Parts: sequence; structure tokens; C-alpha cells
Amino acid sequence: MRRLCAVKILVACLICLLVLASLFVGRQYRVVERLRFNWHVFWQSADAQSLGLSDYQVVIEGKVIDGLDDNVSALSYDPDRKTLFTVTNKNSELAELNLEGQVIRRIPLTGFGDAEAVEYIGPGSYVISDEHSQSLFKVHVNDQTLFLDANDSEKLTLDIDVGGNNGFEGLAYDTQAQRLFVAKERKPVQIIEVRGFAQANARTANALEVTTDKARNAGLFVRDLSSLQFDERSGHLLALSDESRQILELDTAGRPVANVSLSKGSMGLHKSVPQAEGIAMGDDGTLYLVSEPNLFYVFKKQ
Repeated sequence: MRRLCAVKILVACLICLLVLASLFVGRQYRVVERLRFNWHVFWQSADAQSLGLSDYQVVIEGKVIDGLDDNVSALSYDPDRKTLFTVTNKNSELAELNLEGQVIRRIPLTGFGDAEAVEYIGPGSYVISDEHSQSLFKVHVNDQTLFLDANDSEKLTLDIDVGGNNGFEGLAYDTQAQRLFVAKERKPVQIIEVRGFAQANARTANALEVTTDKARNAGLFVRDLSSLQFDERSGHLLALSDESRQILELDTAGRPVANVSLSKGSMGLHKSVPQAEGIAMGDDGTLYLVSEPNLFYVFKKQ
């Protein structure tokens, strides 16, 4: 009898452990959100504005960015200069790259904390984010710029679920609606919209508006967000996830349109992208991507 009771207790403990493990895995890997995302994509009608992520193929894969030994984070396309900008988050620098991933110049950053993202918002104007303090800095760069000091920039701090390395990891800008998308990495994963900071009258306090879309955030099945890209032509938003190795496409209403994997075999990749940290789109729709520590990728639509 005692042995039978011991067996029952053991079985009950095992069942409890299995239930707890299932709940943990489901929460960590956002299984419910993934199923909901796939369900919406399966049943929705074809979106004529969709970027067609599945048609993209890699043309430059894992090219080492010579001259940048520190971790690169984020990527932004400058349509005026026809170049790319990224930041390094150890010995903080703003680096300009050509479209083949070669370094054109490096601009030291002072006082920006843990610089994690950079985004073009207008000719010579960019926003840089500090992950830990959840601050945004508006800076100006020209051909004569030798360094950038945070004290010389316009600053906005947003205390939204502050904690550890879970802050602002990605930026994207909608020039027509003049809204800045800010990706919060995790806990919780969310996309925040900021209006009134990127414009010239950013110092006007009553012009500032900060919002978030709970329905859109609920549909993000990825474990983290590392970068964002807004497509002006379709009005769609691309969200990059390092841990889930995914690029998600969301339509103008924030609903799922498509997703593509950054794992080996997808989009012609010979190896999985190790740690995707930044995504940008060129004038012709070409996708550019950087991965820590200093790898460069280019994807073109076939």
C-alpha cells in the first residue's frame, strides 16, 4: 500500500512538472501567438501590397565588415547619400557603409550610453536610441562631422517597462505620417509609435504623442525584436527577430501578412544568420541586413 501511494505521488509530481514545463515553453517561445499569426496568414486574402518576402534570395551572405570589430546593431538606409548607417554598441560609433558593406567612415559617439539603433528621418538627420535609458537622440550629420556628442542633440526619454537589456532595440520612420516606430526588445515585445519628436518643432511639448497598438503587439509571436523597417510604398512594417530568426511583415492595420525565416536553406542561405540585429530597405526594394558581431547580408527579389 505504501509503495502504491509513493508511485501515485511520483506520478502526480511528474504531471505537475510536465504542465509547468509546457507553460514555460509556451510562454518563452510564444506558441499561442505563433499559431494565431499562422492562422491569420492562412485565411486572409492575398494582399496586393505585400512585399513578397518569400521571393527574396541572398546575393551577399555573411560578408565580414572590415574595420568594425565591435558588435554592429541596427541598420538604416539614407536615400540622399545612397548609403547605410549602423551603430556599434561597445565602443560606440556611428558607421557609414556603402551598399556592398564596406566602411566609408566612422564617427565616434559620446554620451549616448548603449547605442542600439539608428534611423534616417530626413536629409542629414537621424535618431539614435539608447537601450538602457530608453532615450532617443536626434542628431545631424554632414560631410564635415567628425564626432557626435549627446549633449548637442535633442533628447527624449520614455520610461516604458524599463529593465536590463530589454529596451529600445530598433527604429523605423514613416516620413509621410511623421511617426517614429520604436521596437522594445522584450518583456514585453512591443512596437511603440512616437509622433512629434522627429519633426523640426520637436521641442513643443504638446506636439508629442506616444502610442502603442495592443492588437498588433499581441500578434507578434517572436521572442524578441531587434530591428524595424517601414516601407513607404506599401505602408507595411517589417519586424526583425534575432532569437526567432524571422522577418515579419505587418500591413497598415498591423495585421500579419507574411514571414520568412533566416535559417539555413531559407532565401538561399547556406548558413543561418547567427544574430540578426539590423534591417534596412533600399530604393529598389533590396533588403540589407547586419548580424553581430560584424556580418553583412544583401537580399534581392528574384
